[in-house]
Amino acid sequence: MSVLEKFKSIRTFVFDVDGVMTDGSVQVFDSGEQVRSMSTRDGYSLQLAIKKGYRVVVISGGSSEGVRLRLQYLGIRDIFLNIHDKVDVLRQYALEHQLEGKDMLYMGDDIPDLAPMNYVGLACAPSDAAPEIRHIAAYISSFPGGQGCVRDVVEKVLKLNGHWELDQSVASK
Repeated sequence: MSVLEKFKSIRTFVFDVDGVMTDGSVQVFDSGEQVRSMSTRDGYSLQLAIKKGYRVVVISGGSSEGVRLRLQYLGIRDIFLNIHDKVDVLRQYALEHQLEGKDMLYMGDDIPDLAPMNYVGLACAPSDAAPEIRHIAAYISSFPGGQGCVRDVVEKVLKLNGHWELDQSVASK
């Protein structure tokens, strides 16, 4: 099966946060607050995917309440933060929702993402992912983390399935 065929069969997107939805950097303020940046273009594609009936799942070792609020604003309900065993959470989620690994895409950027990437049908990585991750990824985006790699994979799936269209009812996210 070609990579494009794998993209076409995807019904569930699973993403890591730091290094995928963000560029991996954290601004730390004197108060101890840690702030991340996320792409609004990635956000647009995520909320469109949800609107078109795709599942979007986020599994992260981080525990930022700001990240949770941003993801909820986009319509993402399946958010798992402060997770140490990502593949265990992914397996449980797939079992609870009767999902097959072949219909799932996982995008990760670093060592904690190895096991979940091996579990799904389509393992993806941002262009700036760790070498070990790029080595096992079936698809490496031309975009780095936090700068369009999420939109890249979401847009491919939606276009291949005829779900990428101009939608004026969707507000800029």
